[in-house]
Amino acid sequence: MTRDRTLLDTTDVSVGSDLPAGDFATWLSNMRRALMNDRDSDVPCGACTACCRSSQFIHITADEVDTLQHIPKALLFPAPGLPRGNVVLGYDERGHCPMLIDDRCSIYQHRPQTCRNYDCRIFPAAGITPAEPDKSLIAAQAQRWQFTYVSERDRALHSSVQAAGDFLQNHSDLFPHGLPSNTTQIAALAVNVHEVFFKSAAPTEEGGDDAAALSALARAVMATSRKFAATSRATTTTPAVKRLRKKRPKPTA
Repeated sequence: MTRDRTLLDTTDVSVGSDLPAGDFATWLSNMRRALMNDRDSDVPCGACTACCRSSQFIHITADEVDTLQHIPKALLFPAPGLPRGNVVLGYDERGHCPMLIDDRCSIYQHRPQTCRNYDCRIFPAAGITPAEPDKSLIAAQAQRWQFTYVSERDRALHSSVQAAGDFLQNHSDLFPHGLPSNTTQIAALAVNVHEVFFKSAAPTEEGGDDAAALSALARAVMATSRKFAATSRATTTTPAVKRLRKKRPKPTA
């Protein structure tokens, strides 16, 4: 969750100045790959540990063997609603990750995939502010990121992600199985389904709150979300597993 200060840009993020978030189109492509567990996020966190101090529950899968070997078992408990072997790392009475020691991640090289994927730039990308009271540190940092754009198409891409975020926040009633209440998951969903809003104008521009148009848009969002999830399951293996596979000794004759 935290970034090793010797490995990353040393930009001081402890003050209130704007932060360079990078080229939006590049960020979007990399973020989608991270959400598919096809790569780690590369966030220029500098000295910031806001996400490590915001009462986060960290999901760790059963195949993250290396990570599990570096976290005391007493700090882990079964992940609710997930298959056996999935666990959750909680936080202490201050809301801090217990692996955060002296304001640094003590297991950075072995951190969970959830931490490797996390990128608070997803909030300004989706036009969403973390609403949870214990996410105020993340909200303060996230609002400082400023993206750049190579072309008008890149600006349109950003607008499509924000349109998706707006739709998901304001029309949750259109989804029969509901939407995540967690703002991080909502922002991630906006990234996953943004293409629905890139191809067509937002409903407020076409027909106000026309019920049929809104319902059709919600169905398109659900279909795109399922397609993204299926592609992720079918074509990716977590970087952590890939690294472990590379280390496996070849069988001897």
